[in-house]
Amino acid sequence: MNALSTLVEAVVERPETEGRTLALLAMKDGATVVEWYGSSPTTFFGGGERVTETTTLISWSMAKSITHALLGIAMVDGLLDVNDPAPFAALQVKGQPPIRWIDLLEMRSGLTFVEDYEDASVSHCLEMLFSGEEHRGVADMGLYAASLGREFQPGEHWSYASGTTNILCRMLGDILAGGDVASVGAEKRKNAIEQFAKERLFGPIGASSPIMKFDATGTFVGSSFVYATARDFATFGELYRRGGTLADGTQILPSGWHDHARHWVAHDPEGSGPHGFDYGRHWWLWPDFEGSLVAQGFHGQYIFVLPEAGITMVHLGITDTEAAVLLVKGLGELVRELR
Repeated sequence: MNALSTLVEAVVERPETEGRTLALLAMKDGATVVEWYGSSPTTFFGGGERVTETTTLISWSMAKSITHALLGIAMVDGLLDVNDPAPFAALQVKGQPPIRWIDLLEMRSGLTFVEDYEDASVSHCLEMLFSGEEHRGVADMGLYAASLGREFQPGEHWSYASGTTNILCRMLGDILAGGDVASVGAEKRKNAIEQFAKERLFGPIGASSPIMKFDATGTFVGSSFVYATARDFATFGELYRRGGTLADGTQILPSGWHDHARHWVAHDPEGSGPHGFDYGRHWWLWPDFEGSLVAQGFHGQYIFVLPEAGITMVHLGITDTEAAVLLVKGLGELVRELR
């Protein structure tokens, strides 16, 4: 067994108390060098099914980085400028500085939002995503997040908030559909952003599996809900590894958009890395690896991209928050071996 195989085994065969890996895929200079699949856990309702290269798995917050790509493509089309004030009346307060697209991308909008998933008596995130009929969340997630009020001035305080991403997606949906839900309807808004994503992002990069989820108004729930295969999540990561170009050199993201994503904004000492994680613009940054980009989702979902070293790595699975640092350490050893 070579060193790489040993490191892979250390991640995927770790004790169940440290979590479960469902898929692990690593690429070096565009070639797949690791591809491993596990099984879903057995529960009272069933499970224990083998995960394969065709199994679609949930992104959780990795979807935020996909949202970053969609906004970049919209910029290429001249549909928005991230330095402009956000075109959403519910966000803006007369006599106060406007909240801009970039403030939202950097998670520095100043809006109130409690992100906690597990411990808080109040969680705006859980209410937004899972309250209501059949636990489908609030009807208009962007409006919900925009209406909670301001705690800080835009740009002065960093606070990770899933509601922020759904505000961005609501505005993008309005632009693409030519109006809000009251004027054009939910179905037109859903179809507009879904078609845009397929024709301008997923199709060009060769990702056929992604399934996007929407709220009742047709807004893409870009905070949390894309289902795709490990291969297609890696294909998305490869787009950023190549600096926003397709394999044939065609540029589909704005020039330098991957550097835009990894512009340092804040440090989160509670992030899942051994030394915490940094935050850029809808991508995380791994302090241990200079120049890295990390799409990160709840329970141990990661797309790790290190452009200058030619590395893209995807981990999908079920890992409790308490064990996340151990997982990230293991993934870090894999990156060092690949580098």
